[in-house]
Amino acid sequence: MRKRAEQVDETHQRIVEAAAGLHGTIGPAATTIAGIAKEAGVTRLTVYRHFADEGAIFAACSAHWLAQQVPPDPSAWARYVDPVERLQAGLTDLYRFYREGVDMLTCIYRDMADLPPHRRAAIAQRDGHFAEVLLEPFRASKARRRRLGAVVGHATAFGTWRSLCIEHGLSDRDATEAMTALAVAVVGQHQRPTRAGRRG
Repeated sequence: MRKRAEQVDETHQRIVEAAAGLHGTIGPAATTIAGIAKEAGVTRLTVYRHFADEGAIFAACSAHWLAQQVPPDPSAWARYVDPVERLQAGLTDLYRFYREGVDMLTCIYRDMADLPPHRRAAIAQRDGHFAEVLLEPFRASKARRRRLGAVVGHATAFGTWRSLCIEHGLSDRDATEAMTALAVAVVGQHQRPTRAGRRG
């Protein structure tokens, strides 16, 4: 029975890895159960024995891929009290993550409309949280804060990083500096709180 359980686990893992490989190359929209089965060397029925539907496969695939990454850490950004230092730290972390996962992330964001609704919502919530953490320490008038929110949201977007760094050849550092300068220009000055720098 132990051997049987090991075989089941191995098959399950093979299916997950096959799905992740396809998602990161042809993308979720073009990935089919038949394609996953072929890549994993199993039948479609076997895939369905392990996963109830494509949503379950996508969830397992996402967990598998993320476990191999170093995800962004907004809690570390929040240690910076100075708004510009926090923005620089956050964008540096985000852009590092985007570059390390560029193939998968390109496919995921391109095929966003084809993802399970709950996954789309989770990604949108996560991306919104990134922007909120970076926007929080800035002081600005209501009108400027609205524009600043748009700029910070734009700066944290994967599409922005891809345009700047992949399509136009900037380094991650240059892209971070460009987006930070844009945010500072919107605010009108380099604001520093009473107690600047990192907490703790």
